[in-house]
Amino acid sequence: MIIGVPKEIKNNENRVGMTPSGVAELVKKGHTVYIQHLTGNNSGFSDEAYTAVGAQILPTIEDIYARAEMIVKVKEPIAPEYPLICKGQLLFTYFHFASDRVLTEAMIAAGAVCLAYETVEKPDRSLPLLIPMSEVAGRMSTQEGARFLEKPQGGKGILLGGVPGVKPAKVLILGGGVVGTHAALMAAGLGAEVTITDISIPRLRYLSEILPKNVKTLYSSHHNIESELPVTDLVIGSVLIPGDKAPHLITKEMLKLMQPGTVLVDVAIDQGGCFETSHPTTHSDPTYVVDGIVHYAVANIPGAVPYTSTLALTNATLPYTLALADKGWQNACREDASLALGLNVVEGKVTYKAVADVFELPYEPAVY
Repeated sequence: MIIGVPKEIKNNENRVGMTPSGVAELVKKGHTVYIQHLTGNNSGFSDEAYTAVGAQILPTIEDIYARAEMIVKVKEPIAPEYPLICKGQLLFTYFHFASDRVLTEAMIAAGAVCLAYETVEKPDRSLPLLIPMSEVAGRMSTQEGARFLEKPQGGKGILLGGVPGVKPAKVLILGGGVVGTHAALMAAGLGAEVTITDISIPRLRYLSEILPKNVKTLYSSHHNIESELPVTDLVIGSVLIPGDKAPHLITKEMLKLMQPGTVLVDVAIDQGGCFETSHPTTHSDPTYVVDGIVHYAVANIPGAVPYTSTLALTNATLPYTLALADKGWQNACREDASLALGLNVVEGKVTYKAVADVFELPYEPAVY
């Protein structure tokens, strides 16, 4: 198969879809891999590192899309890429369709096969291609939240962990999944007073056993969240419904309960955000203020640490990339039900029910 890895063109997206070691595995199996010129530079991988393992370098993104049967990248295509996508071309990347109708309609019109990292799901309900980036995003959400609590950044001027004689900040984490767990570990490690919420009692029981003693668990309800907001300094939203829009757990009205300078970090922004007042931001302009509350809603948080993120992502995606290249997407999906769940849009049809439901589009199960 001919695989193409284009340079990411989303704002401050520094990750790359494949490392040289991943390319080496594909080339070893007889596949052709095209890498766009300078694609890996911001992740620490030079063109020479790719050519040394058998990749071929092409000068432009247009060249990559024109030649590749499968595109492997990190983030969803954006508007300049839409015309480049070929009918029947396999795109293997994060899509997060449920938060973007324009993207969904563009991929339908393109006739591409869109296999989304975030909805590949194992029988135990785990999301193997989302987990590594959720781990990064969770840890960074605390790191970024601590930064924007600083007074020059618009925050309250509170040090997350406090100092002897001064109480630490209070952190509220909405959602006890992978993102929330890693956010809690980081916040607790810095010495904050942490509360993590979830609607699953078994999950809360598990979290209470594995997390440090300065992390408390709380059942997630509207009343409980409202009760915490007046005394909270940093809120991290990390609720995920695979393939669907995130629920709004904090409404605009609830902002009035918080003190000015409180920071909201919305890690669920890729799926529409779990705060009503959230809208996507970028690493170059990461925050805005609503009713005195600082909102951080960068849609590609792990893109700020591309070396770590690219290695972690490729570790997870490579076995699936190899299967798709070796067998073709139909056979690979036929043999692996987990991979088949990644099919969101196939040759003009919406094949993931949650996406179809969000936009009231016809749903047709994928045929492969």
